[in-house]
Amino acid sequence: MTVSTFVESKSADSTAGASATADALANAFKALGDPTRLRILATLADGARCVCEIQAVVDVPGNLLSHHLKVLREAGLIEGARRGRWIDYRLKGSALDALARAVPPDPQALGLDMARCADACTRAEAEP
Repeated sequence: MTVSTFVESKSADSTAGASATADALANAFKALGDPTRLRILATLADGARCVCEIQAVVDVPGNLLSHHLKVLREAGLIEGARRGRWIDYRLKGSALDALARAVPPDPQALGLDMARCADACTRAEAEP
């Protein structure tokens, strides 16, 4: 499940949905953990760009650029549209919004029961 798939499905109500949400967020943040991918996202912040424009700005070989674009696509952070022999990429705003809401993480979105946590803390403090 990608971040954008979660945003569209709104499946955070179940434990399985919350686990999938946590996994999707972790994958998206992992995708952001590379400086080249961050430069790609910064390039796309101004709007859609074809691969040749991205490559001119990011300055990596074509095979590496394809790999980085694939990682970002699989994480649900960008999407591509074919235009003849070119592919134009753009940011997926819903996915970036979901990431922004996850920092700091919303415990309930990740399936954490904060009332149960508070009860456990109270019990631990009460024990001799």
